[in-house]
Amino acid sequence: MTAGAALPERLEAVRRGIADAAAEAGRSVDEISLIVVTKFHPPRLVRDLFALGVTDFGENRHQEAQAKAAELADLDITWHFIGQLQSKKARQVRAYARVIHSLDRESVVDALASVESVVDCFVQLNLTDDPARGGVRDADLETLTERVLATSGLRLLGVMAVAPVGEEPRAAFARVRAASERVRAIAPAARYISAGMSGDYREAVLEGATHLRIGSAITGIRPTAG
Repeated sequence: MTAGAALPERLEAVRRGIADAAAEAGRSVDEISLIVVTKFHPPRLVRDLFALGVTDFGENRHQEAQAKAAELADLDITWHFIGQLQSKKARQVRAYARVIHSLDRESVVDALASVESVVDCFVQLNLTDDPARGGVRDADLETLTERVLATSGLRLLGVMAVAPVGEEPRAAFARVRAASERVRAIAPAARYISAGMSGDYREAVLEGATHLRIGSAITGIRPTAG
């Protein structure tokens, strides 16, 4: 079986998995968005996935994402920036990303401010004790949320997180659900949860995730970075 022939099957398998998890959770699959992460993959793969009905794509490196967005400008794609964001690159990311999942400090929030347009965003929560992992500390979640709400040009969708290696995924995502409830106490409309990847999206759906960031389960083995 060629990689091209397997792509539709991998995509369909993940879609079935999402539907099964939603049914298990007693949720409608329509409230769950699939974002296919195409890091290191060529634009050709994005075109193939778009032809299969995928419209939401995630990237976590600005230079690569910017180049893909430019090359694929003829497609009606929603680009999601899911990587750690540098303040000095924030406005460039804003130019092509419709959704930014990784607001984790005030300097980034301030750099994204705009009176000309609005970008959707998530506050990223760090579920570890390692500040290098990205994400705001749990104790600072409300403070950063309030900063986002006070910043022009940002529409807060909710909270984003990555399950730590070594922790049972559902337990991690239960913590994200609790964080989401804290955010909603401040911003009732910010009801979305960006969580779940190829190996743990079922557990994320069971704990209320609305935006799944899935790469290799659909795209196959990731090429080596150039």
